Amino acid sequence: MQIRRFGQGDLVALGRLIHDTIDGCYTNVYPPRAVLFFRGFHSDEKIMQRDKDGLILLIKDESVLVGTGSILGNEILGVFVLPQFQGRGYGKAVMCELEQRAKAKGYLDVVLSVSVPSRKFYEGLGYEILEKRSIDVGEGQYLDYWEAKKSLVDTRSSM
Repeated sequence: MQIRRFGQGDLVALGRLIHDTIDGCYTNVYPPRAVLFFRGFHSDEKIMQRDKDGLILLIKDESVLVGTGSILGNEILGVFVLPQFQGRGYGKAVMCELEQRAKAKGYLDVVLSVSVPSRKFYEGLGYEILEKRSIDVGEGQYLDYWEAKKSLVDTRSSM
């Protein structure tokens, strides 16, 4: 497994990975307009803006791009692992790297939005679910998610 920084030459492959993951993981969970919202939220333009304002990491296994994750300030977003590679530690690895980078910049915690299919994953990483949210995506359809937070401060005593 290799984790490296996104480069502009990765845009097409990254866009494909994100959209394939959205289609594979969200289509049977969210209504169609919510899936379209997710796709628009992770458009090529938004990816490039995210790269300009923050950091995007890519996860490769051998020569295959299998996942990604981004951080803007202390907000983690755009974490995707292709469905056929989920459950193998790629998501956990990129989350650990993003959290370490936030901590190195002096942040005491990180925040993120949790989709329905990813809630168990983030809770398993120690994220506290704070509040349920919903976005009206039109035609009576909603995108439900949760706000979550994780402390980066080690609260264990060193006795």
